[in-house]
Amino acid sequence: MNLLRLDHLALAAETLDAARAHVESALGVQLATRGEHPQMGTHNHLMSLGPDIYFEAIAINPDATAPNRPRWFNLDHFDGPPRLTNWILATDDLEAALAELPNGFGTPISLQRGDFRWSMAVPDDGILPWGGWGPALIQWHGDLHPAPLLPEQGIRLGTFVLHHPQATEIAATLAPLLPRDTVLFAEAETPGLSANFDTPHGRRVLT
Repeated sequence: MNLLRLDHLALAAETLDAARAHVESALGVQLATRGEHPQMGTHNHLMSLGPDIYFEAIAINPDATAPNRPRWFNLDHFDGPPRLTNWILATDDLEAALAELPNGFGTPISLQRGDFRWSMAVPDDGILPWGGWGPALIQWHGDLHPAPLLPEQGIRLGTFVLHHPQATEIAATLAPLLPRDTVLFAEAETPGLSANFDTPHGRRVLT
C-alpha cells in the first residue's frame, strides 16, 4: 500500500543566503523561486528535481514575525553548517496517513501561498519522530504542485539514504507505506541524510 510518496527534500541553514550558496556550489546550478511561510517565520528557495519532486533550501526569516509556536523542522535549534535535515512525504489523505503511523508526526496545519494550498503535519515541539529524522507529512490540495512549475535544470535525485541508529525500526514502520527504494535505510551511529544527484556536471552529493 503506497500511502506515502517522496515530495521533496529540505536543506537547512542558519541563513537563507548560506543555504543557497551551499546548494549552488554543491550542485552547480542556481536555485529558483524564493518564498516565505509567515505562519512559521521561515523562507526558502526551491529547485526542480523533475515533474513530481523538488528540493528546498530553508532557513528562519529574520524579517518575519516569530510564530507563537516552535517552527517546523526544529529550525529554532538549528546551528552549524548547511546540511540536509528533512525529507517530506506526500499523501492524498493526511489523516489516514497519521492514523497508520506512530504518535509524534504532528497535527495538520492548513497553509497557503498564492494559489498553492496544502496541509502539513507539524509536531507541537517542532521535532519529528526518531530524534527529528523521521519524515514530515504533507497533503497538497487541488491540482497545483510546485515541482512542474519550477525551471527545468537537468537535476534528478539518485539515491537518498537515511542513516540512523534505529534504521531497521524506521524502515519497518515506513517502507510498507512507500514505493520501493524511495529511501534507503542504513544503520549508523550518527543520524543524518545523504543524497546523490545527477546534474549537468555529473554526479553530485549533498549531506
